[in-house]
Amino acid sequence: MRIRKYMVVGVLSIVIFPWLVYFLISLIGSHSWLTQRGTGQTNLTQTTERMIQDERNWASADWQKLMALQLQHEGVDVEIRSPSNQVIFESARQGFHRHQPWMSEQRTAVMNNGQLVGTVLVSQPGNADPLAAVGAILACVFAVTFVGLQMGRNVIKPLESMNRAALRIAEGDFDFTIAASSAVEIRQVRTAFEVMVKGLREAFSKQQKLEEERKFFIGAIAHDLRTPLFALRGFLDGMEQGIAKSPDKLAHYLEVCQDKAAHLDRLVSDLFAFTRLEYMEQTLQTEAFNLSEVVNTAIESMARRAREKEIVLSTNTLDVDCVISGDPHLLERAITNLLDNALRHTPNQGSVTIRLKRLPEKIELTMSDTGSGFDNDDLVRIFEPLYRGDGSRNASTGGAGLGLSIARRIFRCHGGDLFAENASSGGAVLTGWMPLLEHHHE
Repeated sequence: MRIRKYMVVGVLSIVIFPWLVYFLISLIGSHSWLTQRGTGQTNLTQTTERMIQDERNWASADWQKLMALQLQHEGVDVEIRSPSNQVIFESARQGFHRHQPWMSEQRTAVMNNGQLVGTVLVSQPGNADPLAAVGAILACVFAVTFVGLQMGRNVIKPLESMNRAALRIAEGDFDFTIAASSAVEIRQVRTAFEVMVKGLREAFSKQQKLEEERKFFIGAIAHDLRTPLFALRGFLDGMEQGIAKSPDKLAHYLEVCQDKAAHLDRLVSDLFAFTRLEYMEQTLQTEAFNLSEVVNTAIESMARRAREKEIVLSTNTLDVDCVISGDPHLLERAITNLLDNALRHTPNQGSVTIRLKRLPEKIELTMSDTGSGFDNDDLVRIFEPLYRGDGSRNASTGGAGLGLSIARRIFRCHGGDLFAENASSGGAVLTGWMPLLEHHHE
């Protein structure tokens, strides 16, 4: 029920219900209504006949005085008017008002020899029942109380509940309930309020999780940066103090410093790329290009590292037309990260295979290696930022735990995705896909 209907029903209940109780009590009083009405009508008729019989004495002052006393004793009121509507006689009592709801009246025109000589109006008030008046007052009190309780339960209480809930939300407390209501408007507001609270609760929970991840991210990056910095500083101090006296030892110190500097460069580069990709979906600059060319470029950039470890890089169907829309430099970075991950975790004289396959509406890239693969527990977490599994896939290999996370974000920025699994014969398999450019669909 709507609030307007509540108000209308409440007002009508307060106005009508007391009157209804009053009349019902009056009807079932000590004297029945029909008996009172019959007796009153007889008194009116007898008084009217007496007034007609005394038509000649209407103007007599003595008659009027005597009749006024008799009528007052009988509880009857008489008014006599001339044909010109002038008052001849009136016996109205002081403080008495005509036309009250419970009054009985009888009007008679008096004729003499066919001519109107006057009009007699006889009236007699009914007896007001005090019990009915008390009942009406109690009914009014009951109606007001009932309407107040209904308004309080269905309107005031839910609104107060939402007010308390809003104050608790301001304090960061989302554990509360809102009182129900049968009013349509209150139910709609309550539903909208609960939807808002649910969204705020989820946003607050997400914010807390992101804050925890941020703290962990900063701590992990600081730890990863400190390790090569500490080693770099130690070797530089040794060179400054003349510890590396021989050319061979000096060359070794320089080689370690270069390696640590490259490690730092890789960590900072990964960190910058990861934070930049937070906004990549909004600022991505796209163009049409052939993905196979980007894959070939990435392979060429990693060929030297593969030769150093005597790893065979084999490719398959890289000459197919795989035109997509996106940022070729970002995708080259993603594929390079996948190659870097595969080369670091593939033992010497192993192999890494890259396959590019065109499907009806997308292009699929698969990269597999002959390394140790992923632990089953790690498969669900390897794309988390800064996560490094056990075994050979850890910080000792030079990774910061961001390479795969960056690669997946780049694939997703281009409308695709990246997944990981283990091959049945051993080794890791990374599979990514992206949609083909629309006008290049077959």
